[in-house]
This record gives sequence, C-alpha cells and structure tokens, in this order.
Amino acid sequence: RIVEERFARRVTEEGARLERQIREVASKLEHQIQEVESKLEHQIREVESKLERQIQEVESKLERQIQEVESKLERQIQEVESKLERQIQEVESKLERQIQEVESKLERQIAALDKRLTEEVAKLETRLAEVEMRLRVQISQGHTRLIRWMFVFWAGQIGVIVALFALLR
Repeated sequence: RIVEERFARRVTEEGARLERQIREVASKLEHQIQEVESKLEHQIREVESKLERQIQEVESKLERQIQEVESKLERQIQEVESKLERQIQEVESKLERQIQEVESKLERQIAALDKRLTEEVAKLETRLAEVEMRLRVQISQGHTRLIRWMFVFWAGQIGVIVALFALLR
C-alpha cells in the first residue's frame, strides 16, 4: 500500500508538475502567439499603408497621364478641325469661282445666242418683207392682167352692143 500511495502521490505530483509545465508552455506559447500576432498585425498595417500610398501614387500618375492624353487629343482634334475648316473654305471659294466662271460663260453664250437670234429674226423679217413685196407685185400684176382682160371683155361687149344698135337701126 505504501508503494501504491507513493506511486499515486508521485503520479499526482508528476501530473501537477506536468500541468504546471503545460500551463507554462501554454502561457509562453500564448505570449509568443500574441507577439507574433502583434508583429504580423503591425506588418500588415505597414504593408497596407505602403500599398495604399502606392495605389495613390499610381492613381495620381494615371490621372496626370489621362489629363495629358486628353489635352493632347483635344489639341489634335482642334488642329484637325481647323485644317478641315480651311479645306472646306478653300473648296467653297474654288467652287464659288468655278460657279462664277460658268455663270459668266453662260451669260456670254446667252448673249451670243440672243444676238444670233436677233440677227436671224431680222433676216427672217427681211425675207418676209421681200416675199410680201413679191406677192404684192404678183397680186398687182394679176390685178393688172385681170383689168386688161376685163377692159377687153367690156370693149368687146360695147362693140357688140354698138353693132346691135347699128343693125337694129
């Protein structure tokens, strides 16, 4: 029994000692875990802060680049727009000159046609006057011949009437 009691006491003492050691080790491990956790949280905050700064730097850099590209593109658009406006004005003035040239050419052609038409109408009027004069001459010659024949007919009638009177008397 004594041995059993000693053994039980020894087991209890060893159990108590092991529990103390476990508590000490657990306490040390908890302390180490807290230190590591604290270190890692600090590192995370540092990395997070560093990454936020980098993000802000990259964001501001990209915003500057965007503004530069935007202003460059706006300048290019303005240059192209002014170039196209100049080209449009040049084409417009060229077309206006061509229209004026064509207009003046057509006016000259119309004036020439008008002159020619006037000349042709004058020629036709002259020819009509000539034809009218010939017709008048022919009509008057026809009248003259008709009057001559009528005179011959009347003279013949008068001769017959005088001869009849002479016979009847």
